[in-house]
Order: sequence, then C-alpha cells, then structure tokens
Amino acid sequence: MPPSLPSLRRRLRAGASGLALAVAAVGVATLPAAPALAEPVPDYCAPQGCHDILPPGQNGSATLVEILGHQAFGTRPRFSSSQLDMYDNLVHHYDGLTGEGLDDFFLDATFGVASGDVGRRYRPRTDVTITRDRHHGIPHIEGTTREGTMFGAGYAAAEDRLFLMDVLRRVGRGELTSFAGGAEGNRGLEQDLWRSAPYTEEDKQAQIDRVAASGERGRQALDDVEDYLKGVNAYIDKADRGRYFPGEYVLTGHKNAITNAGRIEHFTATDVVGIASMVGGIFGGGGGGEVQSAIVLANFQDRYGAEEGLALWHDWRMENDPEAVVSIPGEFPYSGTPEDPVGEVSPDPGSLEYYDIVHDEHGSAASGQAAESTEPLAATAAEPEDPAEEFTVEDLTGEQREELDTMVEEGDLSAAEGVFEDGVLPEGLLDPRGMSNALLVSGEHTESGNPVAVMGPQTAYFSPQLLLLQELQGPGISARGASFAGVSFYVQMGRGVDYAWSATSAGQDLTDTFAVHLCETDGSTPTTGSRAYVDSSGDCAPFEELSVTNEWKPTVADGTPAGGYTLTSLRSEYGLVQSFATVDGTPVAFTSLRSTYMHEVDSIIGFQRFNDPDEITSAEAFIEAAGDIGYAFNWHYVDDRDIAFVNSGANPLRTEGTNPNLPIDAYSEAGWSDWDPDTNSAAHIPKSDHPQAINPDHIVNWNNKPAHGYTSGWSTGSVHRGGLLDTRVSALIADGHDFTTASLTRVMMEAGVADLRAQEVLPLLLEVIDTEEVTDPGLASAIEELRLWNEAGSLRREPFRDAGYYSYADSIRILDAWWPLLVRAQFEPELGGDLYTELTRASQIDESPSGAIGGGSPGSVNQGQPHRGSAFQYGWWSYVDKDLRTVLGHDVEGPLGDGAYCGGGDLAECRTILLDTLADAVATPAGEVYPGDAHCGAGAQVCADTVIHQTVGGIGMWPIAWQNRPTYQMVYQFSGGR
Repeated sequence: MPPSLPSLRRRLRAGASGLALAVAAVGVATLPAAPALAEPVPDYCAPQGCHDILPPGQNGSATLVEILGHQAFGTRPRFSSSQLDMYDNLVHHYDGLTGEGLDDFFLDATFGVASGDVGRRYRPRTDVTITRDRHHGIPHIEGTTREGTMFGAGYAAAEDRLFLMDVLRRVGRGELTSFAGGAEGNRGLEQDLWRSAPYTEEDKQAQIDRVAASGERGRQALDDVEDYLKGVNAYIDKADRGRYFPGEYVLTGHKNAITNAGRIEHFTATDVVGIASMVGGIFGGGGGGEVQSAIVLANFQDRYGAEEGLALWHDWRMENDPEAVVSIPGEFPYSGTPEDPVGEVSPDPGSLEYYDIVHDEHGSAASGQAAESTEPLAATAAEPEDPAEEFTVEDLTGEQREELDTMVEEGDLSAAEGVFEDGVLPEGLLDPRGMSNALLVSGEHTESGNPVAVMGPQTAYFSPQLLLLQELQGPGISARGASFAGVSFYVQMGRGVDYAWSATSAGQDLTDTFAVHLCETDGSTPTTGSRAYVDSSGDCAPFEELSVTNEWKPTVADGTPAGGYTLTSLRSEYGLVQSFATVDGTPVAFTSLRSTYMHEVDSIIGFQRFNDPDEITSAEAFIEAAGDIGYAFNWHYVDDRDIAFVNSGANPLRTEGTNPNLPIDAYSEAGWSDWDPDTNSAAHIPKSDHPQAINPDHIVNWNNKPAHGYTSGWSTGSVHRGGLLDTRVSALIADGHDFTTASLTRVMMEAGVADLRAQEVLPLLLEVIDTEEVTDPGLASAIEELRLWNEAGSLRREPFRDAGYYSYADSIRILDAWWPLLVRAQFEPELGGDLYTELTRASQIDESPSGAIGGGSPGSVNQGQPHRGSAFQYGWWSYVDKDLRTVLGHDVEGPLGDGAYCGGGDLAECRTILLDTLADAVATPAGEVYPGDAHCGAGAQVCADTVIHQTVGGIGMWPIAWQNRPTYQMVYQFSGGR
C-alpha cells in the first residue's frame, strides 16, 4: 500500500517543500515486489499501426495541496495534461503527416510497457500487478486471476477518477446538488436525469439480478462488477487513511482537511447501474420527440390543408431521404411511417402542458439567488510556456512553496473558492446529440494490403475526461482502450489481441410516446390536472411517484446559498410522463417509453464479449457479439483482413400499423410486440435486420444514417457532416491512392476543420448569385472572398499555431452571420411564422463551432459559444441545399414539395433574398456575431471557436484550437493475426 503521509503537525512544520514531496511520494511509491510477469501477450500491430490518445491526461485526481497549487500558481498534477498538447498539435501539423510522425500526436497503443518506459509498478493485492508508464501514467493491469484483474481495474480507476466517479453516481441517483452544491448547472443536470432515467434502488437491483440469472456470462459479469468495486473501495479506504484522497471532497464539505473527519462513501453495484444509465442515455439513446413532430404536422396541415400538409410534413421529416449520406450499401428498413397507420394521436391545439418535476422549492431554489461571482483565476486557463514539460507543485519556487504551506497551515482555501459555481458538469449534458466518427478502408486500397482504421468517440471535453485509458490482461480478457469512469471493468472502445473496435452514436428510434387517458380514482371527471391513468388492465391507477429530495448549502467550491427541492417523476406502465394535454377533448398524459429503460445493465454482456480474445476471432464474431448491446450505437471493426460495420440497439418490434414518428394511442392496436409492462420487455427486431456489412471498399460514419431505409431524425438528408469524410475518402480511392495510417489520419483531421456549410452549400449559394453580375463593389468583394475560401478547402484553421486569426477570417465571419439570416429569409415567407418557428424547434437551423446559432430567436446571428468542439451535426443545410437546387432547376430526389421556397421559386427573387441577407451579414460587426463570454472578448473569432475543457474538479485546462474530431481517438492497422 502507498506510504502514509506525515501527520498533519509534521506536514505543517515541514513547510511547503515537505508537502509537495509528500504529494509526490504518493504518486511514485513502489509497492512490495510483484511476482514475475507472465510471458508478453501476442501483439499483431503493424509498424506504426497501433496508436491512441485521450486528452487531457490520465491523472484525474488531485489532492487538496495540488488543487491549491493549481489555483494559486498554475501547477497541475503529473500526467493530468500530458496528452493535451499532443492532441492539439495535430490540427496545426497534419499536412505531410507520415507514419513515423504519428508518434508526435498519439500514444503507442501496443500491449505492455517497455522495460525502459516503466514509471511505477505496484501490486494492490497479490493476484494483480499494475504497471504505469513513465511518460503518461497509463495503467497496464495484469491479473493472475480474473478476480485480481477486475480488482486492479477498480483500484486504478479510483486512483485516476475517484471524484469524477462520485459525481457521476450522484447524477445517476438524482442527488448531484446535495453532493456538489446548488449551482444552476447542477440543478439542471440532475433534473434532466430524473426526467429521463429515474430509478429506485430496487429498480437498479432488479436489473442486476435479472442479468445475473441470465446465464454463465451474466453471472460472470456480476462477479466482475463486484470484484471491480472491491478495488474501488479498497483505494477509497487507503486514500482516506493516508489523506491523499481528492481535494474536492474538502472543497465540497465532505471531508475536513484538519481533522480528516467525514466519509467517502463506498461504491455499490447499484451505483454502477446509475452511471451506466446516464452514459447510455447520453451516447446510446435514440428516438422520442413525437409530440413536437405532431405539432409540426398540425401546423403544416393548418397552412396547406390535410392532404398537402401531410405530404409536406413527410418531405420535411426526411425519415428516409433518398439522397441521405449513408455508411454502408444495402437497404435495412426500420421504424418508417406505415402506409396505413393505426393509433395515431395529436394534442389539441393550445392544450399542451409540460410536466415540471421540480416541487417544494425553498431557499435559493425558489429565489434564484446564485453564489456571489468570483473573479476567474488565470491559473485555470493558462497554457504553460512548454506544455510538454508539466509544471507541478514540486517545481514551485521556495517562496511559492512557503505561501502554499501557509494556506494549508491556516486552512485558507480562498484560492479555490467558487470552482464549481457553474456546476461540475454542464447543464444539457443529457440532451440527445450526435457524437464520434470512424474511417475504415479495406486492404484492397491500402499500401500494405491490411485494412486501416482511424476512429473514436466524441464525448465532449472535460477535465478530467469522462473516459479513462487502461490495458486489461487476465483470464478471459485481453484489451486496451477507453472506458467510462465508474464502469471501467471492461474496455468499451479499443483493441484486442489482433482487432480493434469503436462506436459512434446511432440514435435510431428506441423511444416511443404514448397517450394515456387520465382518470380520477374516485370516479370523478378527469382533467389535465389528474394524476392517475387508465392502465393496461383498464383500471384507474395512480401514477407512481419517483421522488428524490435534495438540500444544499454554501461550500468553498460552490457558494450558492442554502436551498433545496424535491424532484418527482411520474411513472406509468407506458413510461415516464412528459406532458399533459387533451386529445379530441379527452385529458391525456403523454409518456415516453424507451426500450432500454429498466435494461441498461443488459448491455454488459456485449462489452464482456468484446474483451474476450476467445470470443472475438473474426468480423462475423464481432457482429454477433454486438447484438448483445441494447444501446443505439454504430460499431466499427478492423483486423488484419477485414473491416466491418454493425448497428446495435434494442430496436422494439412494433405491431403492424404502428407509426413511431407520432404519439401512439396506448389503448389501440399500435405498440410493441410481446410487450410486458412489468419488466418493460418486448420483442426486438432480428440481429440480421440491423445495418451491417463486411469489407465494403470503405466505411465512414459521423453519426449519419447507417444505411438506406433505417429511419433517421429530422433534416437528415443530402448534406451531412459524414459527407466531409466520405467525399475525401471516396475521391482518394477513385484516384488510386493507397492508404496508410498516416494518410487516413490526414483525411480525418482535414475534415475535422472543414466548415460543412462552406464546403457543401456555399457553392449553390454562389451559383444562384452568379446568374447575374453583382454591381455593388462591397458585395462583389465579399463574394469573391467566399469563393476563394471554398476553393481553398473551406477550412476554419489558423495559418500556423497561435496565429490568433483564421485564414479567410472575414469570409468565416460573413458566413456565420449570413446563415441564420438567409435560412429565415429563404423559408419563413412561404412557411409562415408559426410553422417556421415549430420547425426550428424540431431541428435547429445550425450548429457552428461557436455554438447553436439562434439563441431562441431563429433569426439571431449570435453564437452560443459552448466551446465543445463537436459541430455541424444538426442544421438546415439539407433543406437549403434541396431548395436551392430546385430553384436552379437541378435534379432533386426527395424535394421539399412540388415547388421551391426561396423567392417563391423565382430565381431572380431568390437571388435578391440571398444578396440582401448577404449585405446584412457583411455589415454585421464581429462583436455581434461572436458576442463574447467568460472566456473570450466580443469579436474574438478564434477564441469563440476554441475547445475548452469543462472542469469536473479543481484542475482546469488551457483552451485548444477548434477541431471536430473524436475525444478519444485510435489509429489502427494489424499486420497479422491468430
């Protein structure tokens, strides 16, 4: 076990130098000699074939001393940021990238640690050895027993992410504010979770028991979780006794820095279920939104009549657009609108009332009073002079060490005040979103003849990251890669002995909305205020109330005044209540039923199989294993011979006539086949009906439609960010290019700085404008600059690192300002204000790197500036594209009706609209387009785009350049196999 820190008296008398050394000792201590390691695991990586990276760094744990050192002097714990600069540098230096050069931007992902690269080797118990490399501190966990391997995984996870794990389990319980403070962001996040995945402890245990009873793999999975938690809890106990636990426990009032009073709660299996529910809901959910879809339909029919309105709704819905960007060939029909639908319902106009789960607010929850704002500390955002050289508390000057020592001696925590005043995780984290991309090229088109893959999940940017890196070697398990903190008993995306795999969020429809009749248990007349419903047996049953009460008070980390509330979700057999309304005058509740609700744990079997080298022996075996994952993901696979794609998900088999795109009458023939309301179990479509392919020429996916026939969300049409990848890879294949790991990485990175609107839609805008000469000199100049930007690649990229400006900066500003103006002017006159507004609620008009343009007003040019990296997933680019091609007389498959919207279909009128809105955009100051925020001044274009890591602890990171790429990224090629 790590050595105990000196007593408090000795630490205070030793001075800051002693404190720093004590902190360092915990990080480098070597435990009793471990038994000789087993023979190296076979590894089939090709030369320059196995790489990965996960910024900012592996170490996501900081003691109180390290947090104070960071906040006061800008130090960071060792290995907390060691991968950030490598990751960021690729965007500036991908031109001319070679295989040898990949080492400058990625870690070596071969198995094991070279003898000269061992930084620390220790044994938390006798049947497991953990070896961390000296450059990045990645844990390589090798167990002589499976139990020991799982114990080691839990122990290492707690070392690297304990406080984050605690935050995630509190979110899973709906108890974030009582743990981390009442900041508005914390309230919003726990409310989002409690709306979508509220569970009792009994619910969670029932999931565990069901999986454990499902067979040998289920029993093994439960054993693995229990052994993993033993490792987590063993570390908690040791860190508590040794006083090297994360300092955030002191800042949030759960531990006392002087007396060590307070307790860090042990983790349980139900905590794992809560974390899995949250992660699965964010990245593996899909469907829903049927009430808004019905409102849009009603608006179409109000404006155009029943028949034409329905036809136009289908066109705009784009559930199966023939021009949609797809990843694999073939037709895979799923969840389309039936020809003869049954059981469709729609809320009566003006009757919809959204259900508010927040009750009994008091204190700051009722008053809205927030913490007194503190000045942001420069240390949290400052980039070190040489990011490759980590600046730790050990590197402080004598004077700085003395100051740090005084802080600890006097209990002065003021340097860390307010670190969580914006919340520990961003509000809206649970909102549905597209994430991740993948590029795979078959061996037929590679230099070596072996397939190449560049892939990974986009999970946003956090400090520390939600994911962690690890290697697991033990009986029945051999893998390296990324796992979500708190559920890292298996590698979830990474590599095995001779294969690698990754996922992108698929988002297919796993969720339906049902209309249930309201009633009163005493037989009186129901209203929309009634809180009972007619169940499947015809009885009037009260909604089940799932409640959690939270109380908070000011802490060092979050000064939000004391307050509290109770969150109550209403649950029925048909799912969770989202809203109330009337349907043909009858009071109803609209409920949301997700096929994976009550079944989040089921997917553990698929991940277990991915990690088992005896299980995954081919692309076919991988596709079979992916069928055991209920989350909506697109899985990508590569080995030395094959590439493969398969979509996973618990896709409910709907009864004939069911329309999953609109609310369903709960008492009609529509619904799910073989549905059991007691367990929310139902029949699922066969595995063979999921989109899948082995060895097409190439596979690319950026959360686009996996295959034709597989119903997609709103506006999934002719223009999608997946095309940024596909056009580049397809063009290189057509030119006879032989891909390498380096060349495919270059493709990924160039697409990752491309502006989708500029590449795909701007040429059409210019084509309309070019039908006549532009006589205004200012407009003509702007148009020419836009044309040059498009011809240069449509990239949002600095000419060199830290330039502080983009090449073609003014063209970028103009397009950012122009897009919302032209979209509104192009469509609103024909659609009308009401319908246009409802459509913007179904599908946002844009998602630029600086944020979702609109800010609640469809015509606003202001950017949201969330600094999240991922961009161009959702927007109206397909609508603009199809409409402009219609105006120009081009062929359009799947048009938006029989005519055009821009200028009423008149080319000259459309051109006038484009020029007028362009003139407005040209005249819009940068300060309005990029209004500034806590990180950036008004008009700071590059800063507005920058990626900023959301701090989930006491250690912040410096901003990095905008790049639309996976957070955890893998580059793989295998030259042989078993």
